[in-house]
Amino acid sequence: MSVTPHLGPDVAPPASAPAAVSAAPAFRGRIGADVRSGHYAVPHRYRIHLSLACPGCLRIAVTHSLLGLDETVPLSLLPATPDTPGGGYADLLPLYEASAHLYPGPAAAPVLSDGWTGRIVSTHAPDILRDLALRFRGPGRPDLLPEGREAEIAAIAELCERGINRAAQQAGELGLDDEAAHQGPLAELFAALGGLERGLRRRAYVLGDTLTAADIHVWVTLVQLDTVHRRHLDAGALERIAGHPALWSYARRLAARPAFGHHLDLDGIAARHRAHCGGREAAGAAMGVVDWAAYGRSHGPTG
Repeated sequence: MSVTPHLGPDVAPPASAPAAVSAAPAFRGRIGADVRSGHYAVPHRYRIHLSLACPGCLRIAVTHSLLGLDETVPLSLLPATPDTPGGGYADLLPLYEASAHLYPGPAAAPVLSDGWTGRIVSTHAPDILRDLALRFRGPGRPDLLPEGREAEIAAIAELCERGINRAAQQAGELGLDDEAAHQGPLAELFAALGGLERGLRRRAYVLGDTLTAADIHVWVTLVQLDTVHRRHLDAGALERIAGHPALWSYARRLAARPAFGHHLDLDGIAARHRAHCGGREAAGAAMGVVDWAAYGRSHGPTG
């Protein structure tokens, strides 16, 4: 029997939709609790390879900073757009080739690599996030995955993906040619934003008075909505999206924290969007809700 995670009175679950067809992550190793697990938490053994223009990588970068892991698990930053014909990164090819003989896919980010073996542990962003939060959190660092809140955090992640990201993308794809067709995705988008807005009028963070992984999901989703998806929405939709003052105040408040704003690569996000998107721009292309440039990097990382 399946159970719908409890989201509280403010956030409704997204409407059901067919699961997106996508390739499974190539590598799904995990960091265990002790030496018997093979991969276990030890300083300076692992490295994370990220492109900050990718939403999944951005979530990992924010988590990494909140946990203070610059020395314990170093980062390597990649360009915003892949630099190999297959859609991967040349710098990651040796890791992929060492980890899987004649690996046929792209050498894509994110990657958690093991310096002891020269191989990949994981390319699955949610697992990397969980392992950083559960295995590497030091004293005084936030508990991003508090015990007993796992289902709520997972439900918020699903709301962000289906109710905001996917709905905004569908509305942008449909709205320029058929005004009636985009009403369904827009209604789903506004329902998700409205639920978060109502909660954040009373709470400092999505799940209460302390920051959790749910806030990282929501914040990165708002960045994506306001820097990418809005470019394909009309002015009326953008006005309604902007009409959630508590939500966008929350986004600015988190952006002002170095662990969040320092990783904003706006030039890279724009470059990645241009490389992946063939859609037409709408009125929203010129109307941002948040001045992200006040918080983020002025130029994207080059390597």
